[in-house]
Amino acid sequence: MVKKIIFYVCIFCMCFSMTACHGRKNTSGFIIPDSFDENKKIELTFWAKNDTNVTQSRIYEKASRDFHELYPNITVNIRLYTDYGKIYNDVITNISTGTTPNICITYPDHIATYLTGENTVVNLDDLIEDSKYGLKGKELKFDGPSREEIIPEFLNECKLGNSFYALPFMRSTEACYINKTYVERLGYKIPEILTWDFVWEVSEAALKKNDDGTYAVNGQKTMIPFIYKSTDNMLITMLKQKNAGYSGEDGSIQIFNDDTKEILYTIAEHAGTRAFSTFKISSYPGNFLNAGQCLFAIDSTAGASWLGSDAPLSDISEDKIVDFETVVMPIPQYDTENPKMISQGPSVCIFNKEDPDVVLASWLFAQFLLTNETQIAYSQTEGYVPVTSKARETDEYRDYLSKCGTDNNLYYHVKIEAAKMLLENTDNTFVTPVFNGSTSLRDAAGQMIENAAKAARRKQTVDEEFMTKLFSDMTSLYHLDSIERTSGGSGKELGPLPTPAKVFLVILFVAWLGIIAVNLADFTKKRIKKR
Repeated sequence: MVKKIIFYVCIFCMCFSMTACHGRKNTSGFIIPDSFDENKKIELTFWAKNDTNVTQSRIYEKASRDFHELYPNITVNIRLYTDYGKIYNDVITNISTGTTPNICITYPDHIATYLTGENTVVNLDDLIEDSKYGLKGKELKFDGPSREEIIPEFLNECKLGNSFYALPFMRSTEACYINKTYVERLGYKIPEILTWDFVWEVSEAALKKNDDGTYAVNGQKTMIPFIYKSTDNMLITMLKQKNAGYSGEDGSIQIFNDDTKEILYTIAEHAGTRAFSTFKISSYPGNFLNAGQCLFAIDSTAGASWLGSDAPLSDISEDKIVDFETVVMPIPQYDTENPKMISQGPSVCIFNKEDPDVVLASWLFAQFLLTNETQIAYSQTEGYVPVTSKARETDEYRDYLSKCGTDNNLYYHVKIEAAKMLLENTDNTFVTPVFNGSTSLRDAAGQMIENAAKAARRKQTVDEEFMTKLFSDMTSLYHLDSIERTSGGSGKELGPLPTPAKVFLVILFVAWLGIIAVNLADFTKKRIKKR
C-alpha cells in the first residue's frame, strides 16, 4: 500500500512539473566532457563568409592552420560564401538532413530560425563558464579573451532569450560615405551631425542640369545623389530613430504604423524625382560614388575598401574614377541629440553533434577566432572593429589606427575612419529583437522601401490606398500574420497557459488529490481493523 501511495505521489508530481515547463524548449542536448580526447581524429567544417576579399580568406586559413598546430588531432575545413543569405539557406536545408556544419558564421536572426529544430545550435551558457574549456579556461592551449574582455554590447547581441547561442566575431555598422567636393560645389557645408533633411535637400539640389542635359554638379549624364545599400536597415533604423514600432521582444509585429507610412511617403517623393535610389534598383552605391555620380552612399563599414576615389578594391575601371574628397560620417539622424545606428557584423555559432568531443572541438575553434592575432588581422581587412577589449588595447591595433591614410591599402583612410567612427559610436548602436520570424520581418521592411521607390519611379500614385495594399501584401508574402509571439527556441517563456489548459490541469490536480485521499483512507481503515 505504501508503494502504491508513493507511486501516485510521483505521478502527481510529474504532472505538476509539466505545468512549469510550458513555453520552454530544451536546446542544450550537450554535456561537456570531463576531458577532451586529444587522440581522437576530428574533422570540423566551418562555413565562413568573405566579401571577395582574398585577405579575409587567408586569415581564416591561417587560423585553421595555427589551431591545428595546437590541436593536431583537429582539422578545420573551411567553406567560403560571399553571401550571408546563402549560408542561412544552406543551413536550413541541412538541418533537415542532419548535415549542418560544425561551426558557422551567422546572425542572431538566423539562429532563432535554426533553433526551431531540436537540439540544433548549442546553448553556450555552460561552455562559456566552464573552468577547463570555457572563456579563459585553464585547459586552453591559446590565450583567448575572458568573458569580461568581450565588449558587453556585442556579447549581449548573441543572447536569445536568457541564453547565449553564439560568440561575436566582428562588428560593423552603416556609414554615410560623402563626396564632400561635390556637396561644397553645390554651396553646402556638411554639418557636424548629418540629418535626413540635409541629405534630402542636397540630393534634390544635385539634380539641376545644364542646357546640354548633363548634371551641373558633375558634368555627366548620370547622377543619383543618394543611394542606400540595405533598405531593410534603412527602414529599421529610421523607425528606431523615431522611437516608432518595428517589433516587440515577444515577436509581435509593429511595423505597420503611421511612422512607417510617413517614411515611405518621403522615400517615394525623392525616388520619384530620381534623387534617391537603392542597391536593388541601381546597383552598388560605391560604384556611383567613385564615378562621381553619387553624393551620399550609405553602405556597411565592412565595405569601406570599395568606397572613395582612392579605394583599393574599387569595382569600376580606373578611367571611370573621379577625384574627390571622401568624408565618412554616421548615417543621417532625425534627433541629433540621440543618434542611433544599427549594429551588425558576423557572429559564430556551433551545431550539436552526437559526439561530445566533436562539439567541444568546435567550441575550442570558435574561441580561437577571438584571439588577438585573428581579431586584429581580420579587422584590418575592412572597417570592422574587434569584438574584444583585449585586442583593441594592444599596441598593434592602436598603431594600425594611428597610421590612417599613410597608404591606400592596409592604412586606407576611408576604411580606418569607418572603423574609428564605429569605435566612437558603440554606445549609439542598437539591435532588433530576435525571434523565429524576425528574418522575414527584416525582409519585409526592405521590400516596402523597394516597392515604394519603384512605384514612384513608375509614376504610380503612392497614397493611403497604396499603403493599405502594401501592408497587406507584405503580411501575406512574408507570413507575418502567422509568426508566433515567442522567441522560438531561445528559451523565453511563451506566456501564461491558455484557459482550457489551466482548467484541464486544475481538474487533473483535483483528481489526483482525490485518488490519493481515497487510497490513504482505505489504507487507514485496514490498519485500524488489524488492530
